[in-house]
Amino acid sequence: MKEIVSTDKAPKAIGPYSQAVKSGNFIFVSGQLPIDPSNQQMPQTVSEQTELCIKNIKNILESAGFSIKDIVKTTVFMTDLSKFNEMNSKYAEFFDSNPPARATVEVKALPKGATVEIEAIAVK
Repeated sequence: MKEIVSTDKAPKAIGPYSQAVKSGNFIFVSGQLPIDPSNQQMPQTVSEQTELCIKNIKNILESAGFSIKDIVKTTVFMTDLSKFNEMNSKYAEFFDSNPPARATVEVKALPKGATVEIEAIAVK
């Protein structure tokens, strides 16, 4: 059985997908853009974008009774891997111990002109 997860504390989906889907003890969080849900603005730097992506994921997880510590896997999409260290430094602030598995891939472009997008899988 699947349950759609949605919160106004993260950007609304910009297409035919859900912010997240819960199935059993798992929750699958769709790729989150670095959009501030309160004003629809996107910060400029990779560090700020990374932080906002993770905060959006955190808000979605919390709306379903999960926490950031429940994340077991993330995928980070970046438009410029030469800025990997900037993303990685900010990312590490959220996952300082027992970090989840992660893949980071460079893509040609991301929606809305973002330079970072992050998706996550969490389990309780």
